[in-house]
Amino acid sequence: MGHSMNPIVARVTHNILSRSHAERSRYLARIAAAKSKTVHRSELACGNLAHGFAACSPEDKADLKNMIKSNIGIITSYNDMLSAHQPYERYPDLIKKALNAVGAVGQVAGGVPAMCDGVTQGQDGMELSLLSRDLIAMSAAIGLSHNMFDGALFLGVCDKIVPGLFIAALSFGHLPTVFVPAGPMRTGISNKEKVHIRQLYAEGKVGRDALLESEASAYHGAGTCTFYGTANSNQMVM
Repeated sequence: MGHSMNPIVARVTHNILSRSHAERSRYLARIAAAKSKTVHRSELACGNLAHGFAACSPEDKADLKNMIKSNIGIITSYNDMLSAHQPYERYPDLIKKALNAVGAVGQVAGGVPAMCDGVTQGQDGMELSLLSRDLIAMSAAIGLSHNMFDGALFLGVCDKIVPGLFIAALSFGHLPTVFVPAGPMRTGISNKEKVHIRQLYAEGKVGRDALLESEASAYHGAGTCTFYGTANSNQMVM
């Protein structure tokens, strides 16, 4: 049995559709114009195409010379410092092998920065947090701007990285796109225990060493943070 939409949600949705009609129409027209009736790289001049696959393996280069197999652009936010993004180190190679196995090619089209509010809170670097979203969007768009790709995979987690990547994905809305999560961090000590140590530290009953050990036991490995914050919600939504 079907369910009617919540009246408040229905009203808000209608208002959004009404207000955005002109902008949405312009956007859809731009995406329609960007679509190609053939493989995108076939529209490149020979010199452009040669530059685009110069560093590929002989097998991938041969596949990209013909216009039969798809070429998938990979945008990655890998870095070693952030637990949520460290697993992406090995993803491009795994993805390329998986694509080869199904008759396609993959190229890392570009990398984007990724910062963590959990590290920068209270520091000057926190001022870059919101700004990084726009930088990520532009960096991802630069990676996809070469007209070499038939689809895109975005490797990113967290509350600034995913929105930035999503903006870029919308700018290249003519390309089929998938967002690839990196997975959660395994459970460490409980939040209750962590809060207890923080309280003891605030009361002066334990020192910094005990507090740091507690925090390190909570955030203790690779993967998205162990509490249900925007990093996890963005990952689940995408």
